This record gives sequence, structure tokens and C-alpha cells, in this order.
Amino acid sequence: MELLFVVLGGAILGLAARYLLPLRNTHGVILIPSIGAGVAAVVWVALTWLGWAWDGAWIWVVSFVVAGLAAAATAYLIGPRRERADAALFERLARPGASTATNATPVR
Repeated sequence: MELLFVVLGGAILGLAARYLLPLRNTHGVILIPSIGAGVAAVVWVALTWLGWAWDGAWIWVVSFVVAGLAAAATAYLIGPRRERADAALFERLARPGASTATNATPVR
């Protein structure tokens, strides 16, 4: 049952990261919250396997902090990279004759 709460908390932190950080239009609505939920679940399970008590405060704090940082880092890194990739794709598609040479034979 606690794992469910941890996953929900990670998803909420990921949702907060999605809407608090810029460039949210460069990735999907579910991507950042699902990363937060997944990281929270993995950290929680790893810490319980290491013997941390599920009713202790530190397992909750560590799980939520790591999930929040992972979600924020992902949102922060995806945005600029996606903008650069979109700009490069637009430039390539805007100039079809200036693309790199291929080995394909021209159609006549």
C-alpha cells in the first residue's frame, strides 16, 4: 500500500516539475510525471531491499527528493534538446535541395 502512495507522490512531484519549469510544450503531458512516479517506485523498492523501514521518515524523504530531482532534471534537459532538434529538422525540411548527398539514384 505504501508503494502506491510513493508512486502517487512521485507522479505529483513530476506534475509539479512539468508545470513549474519552462519549455513544457516540448514534451508530452505524461512524460515527466511518469518519470517521477517510476523513479520514486524504484528508489522505494531499493531502499526497502536495503532494509530501511517503510514506516520511517527517511525512506519517504529520500524517495520523494530523488523522484523530484529526477523529474526536474529530465524536464530541464529535454526542453532545450528538443528545441534544437526541432530547429534542425525545420532547417533540413525547409531546404530540400541543400540536404546532404545520398547514394540514391535520382528519379526520372
